[in-house]
Amino acid sequence: MVSPTPPPTLRKHRRDKAEMYVVRTDGFTCNREIVQDSALKFAHPSTQQQMLMWKTRPKRALVLKKLGDELLPQLLELAEFLFKEEGISVLVEPHVHRRISKEGGYEFVETFSEKNVGMLEDVVDFVVCLGGDGVILHSSSLFARAIPPVISFNLGSMGFLTSHYFQHYRNDLKSLLYGDQGLEGVFITLRMRLRCQICRKGEPLPGKTFEVMNEVVIDRGANPFLSMIECYERGRLITKVQADGVMVATPTGSTAYSVAAGGSMVHPTVPCMLFTPICPHSLSFRPVILPDSAELELKIPHDSRSTGWVCFDGKWKQELNRGDSVLIKMSEFPMPTVNKSDQTDDWFASLIRCLSWNERLEQGGRTIDLEEGGRTIDLEEGGRTIDLE
Repeated sequence: MVSPTPPPTLRKHRRDKAEMYVVRTDGFTCNREIVQDSALKFAHPSTQQQMLMWKTRPKRALVLKKLGDELLPQLLELAEFLFKEEGISVLVEPHVHRRISKEGGYEFVETFSEKNVGMLEDVVDFVVCLGGDGVILHSSSLFARAIPPVISFNLGSMGFLTSHYFQHYRNDLKSLLYGDQGLEGVFITLRMRLRCQICRKGEPLPGKTFEVMNEVVIDRGANPFLSMIECYERGRLITKVQADGVMVATPTGSTAYSVAAGGSMVHPTVPCMLFTPICPHSLSFRPVILPDSAELELKIPHDSRSTGWVCFDGKWKQELNRGDSVLIKMSEFPMPTVNKSDQTDDWFASLIRCLSWNERLEQGGRTIDLEEGGRTIDLEEGGRTIDLE
């Protein structure tokens, strides 16, 4: 009888696998990742803390405030500190400068003309915002391309993005100006923005390109019909929206309109876009999160019952005719905001302070009764209260 041949066994060799390499691509450029001994692993997190360190001393600051005269005293106090104590030139918006010119002793405050807004990125080293989140969104709209670091002081109603308090402005600004001394900078969050273009007959309309920090929304406006919106990703139809509307939000905007419409709350450094329907006429249409490499086109089809309306960060609302579309992709110019602590501590602090995230009364501890030598000992777990009889 012939005994069966034993099955082959694996023998350990130094290289018994096919070698490989991984290419990371965004669709336009490629970077080769290092793979050692055919083992795939993460060398480091895809997102890390960013630290701001100046190579040369800042020279000019743009100071913005919310509308009205309410915060004018705080602006003047801060301007004096920057110019007289730190030697930083102060720049304000034209309407604020006209108001300041009525005050005496502030001739050092500079301004710019409306037609020279595009030159701000070449002369402004950092931006100071006084107010709430609306002032930060306004600062984003002033810079169509690169934005300098933005430090914001909470003097508004909500202030989810404003983690600094005005009473500490001297220390916070000194940390921003001198944080690089001793090899310690200040932490910043690079907040993703969206680049949006309105297209007609497949061609971008001149002057209709917007940099969006929170969200772009397409809805039915005052029309009585549901919106019909075709959604494409790099030319591929992914779905047709039948709803009041749809929005594409950034991680920063995830805690604004998007979360009110049922979207997730996303940490601002997560590289993604939020695709959130507004009151969809389908129970299965849930919000989804797309990678930041996605390139979307939201189009009003030719057979739609009505036109649509689009707005960017709640502004610049305009009508979309049948056949018009909006191209949406990640902007190459993020908004760098200066952190009070770091990007994670600041975010969770804002969730609790502004949205009361997971705030509730703690349940009481369990009480254990023990008899010991004729004495009763009550141990309250958590508080550890001991009563001896």
